[in-house]
Amino acid sequence: MEYSKEELAEAKRQIDSTLHKLRETIKTLEAKENPQRYKSQLTLARRRVTAFEIASDLIQARLEEN
Repeated sequence: MEYSKEELAEAKRQIDSTLHKLRETIKTLEAKENPQRYKSQLTLARRRVTAFEIASDLIQARLEEN
């Protein structure tokens, strides 16, 4: 599927915004009194950060091709 440069740029902007929010969520959960209680939420958030970083990098690479 082909996407316009504008569509890719907007997708990257949205992904980067979500990444920022996820990183803030991780900081908040880690700062809680008993962060071990939030182990599953932290694991999920970290995995999502990794997935969104990959997506952002792939979009950036595609934008640089054009």
